[in-house]
Amino acid sequence: MRFLAKCVIAAVIGSSVGAVSNGAEAKEKVKIAWVGPLTGALSAYGLGGRNSAELAVRAMNASSAAKYEYELVALDDECKPNVGVQVVTKAAVDKSIIAAIPFYCSSTAMAAIDIFNRYKLPMVVWAAVLPDITYGNNYPEIHRVTGALIGQNKVGAKFMKDAGYKTFVAFADSTDFGKSTTKYFSLYTGEQGNQILATFSVPPDQQDLSAELTKVKELNPEVVFFGGLVPLGARLRTQMEKLEIKAQFEGNSAIMGDAYIKAVGPELSEGTIAFYDSPPLSQTAGGKFFTEKYEAAGFKEAPEAYGHFSYAATTLVLETIEKVGPTRAAVTTELRKTKDRPSIVGPITFDDHGQNVTLQTTKYIVQDGKWVVWEDSEYASGKRKLKKPQQ
Repeated sequence: MRFLAKCVIAAVIGSSVGAVSNGAEAKEKVKIAWVGPLTGALSAYGLGGRNSAELAVRAMNASSAAKYEYELVALDDECKPNVGVQVVTKAAVDKSIIAAIPFYCSSTAMAAIDIFNRYKLPMVVWAAVLPDITYGNNYPEIHRVTGALIGQNKVGAKFMKDAGYKTFVAFADSTDFGKSTTKYFSLYTGEQGNQILATFSVPPDQQDLSAELTKVKELNPEVVFFGGLVPLGARLRTQMEKLEIKAQFEGNSAIMGDAYIKAVGPELSEGTIAFYDSPPLSQTAGGKFFTEKYEAAGFKEAPEAYGHFSYAATTLVLETIEKVGPTRAAVTTELRKTKDRPSIVGPITFDDHGQNVTLQTTKYIVQDGKWVVWEDSEYASGKRKLKKPQQ
């Protein structure tokens, strides 16, 4: 049974770690690009994603069965659309780069998405969740292992309805990501028969939110829903407290990870609800394997919320190259055929727009400075209570 378990794990991770053959003939080198924020306010997510992709490359290169030697070209998009266009173009025009694993930030993805089609560079998104990345065009080069905002907001709307909440305010950043978040949140909240009292949209770098939050306080919603990235979300939650807004704080997958809790602090982050397309790593065989290997690799930075997706996306690209060879056209064609492919994030199946449709949306809440699955929390058992506004 122990041997069988090891075989199952090997199948899940996609490539077993074997010894490098001594004296073997030199392998052809193949480059793949990884793109994400390695500097700036969101660098924690980018560094974790980059490290995870590097871990996948190391595993493949250590396998004596690998046909090629792989090199990861890591590019910093700073989570800025203009920079993203520059670095993606740099990768696309380099014919030695066969495929890419790009994007944490959806706004950067939307600015650069056409480049992959123009230069016929196949890619698999490792984090960005804006639906239009896959569904906005019918580009054969575009794929994504993570989910989209649609499922998160649909699950979230029903959960909040079942929890007894009726009135909401939506607060989002003014990027494409924030706009899309507000769109799907509003759609599914309305379908549940709940009321959105107002929506607010601010630039992601706006520091003072007092004008908007004063209006929020006057509306006295039961829930403040946030659609945006951690830096703005942390400012929003902190300034809500200063203005004594007692509404329940709800977000989506963009605030998942330790970075949000560290930015806000364990006291203010307590009770924050979010919806994310992955169960905890500790609850799956692939997740446990990834965590062990990541820790053993000695990376200084944590993998954060999307590290395992970066690993899965990179492994999928490497396995595809191993199967069909290092040509962009062949990799593009083969990626789109992906169905029930084992990975550490579960089976991967792409629909006709390259979107993984086999993801598992999970409900989370912050409890004692950690993200906890709702069903396992003291809030679900009734020992702790969610917030209700002052009447």
